[in-house]
Amino acid sequence: MDYVSALVPPVVMAVFFIGVIRVIVKTQGGANKAKEDAAVDAVLARADGARRASAGDA
Repeated sequence: MDYVSALVPPVVMAVFFIGVIRVIVKTQGGANKAKEDAAVDAVLARADGARRASAGDA
């Protein structure tokens, strides 16, 4: 029975890893892709604007 206790942790980790990969793949794209892209673009634009404003002050 030692072999069962030796195999359980890798099998559990493999199942968990497969589940994480499935969630990542399923959440790529879809209906929320445009909204997520717009949010990222807004954050990047805000950071770029702040960087340019601080560079203009110096």
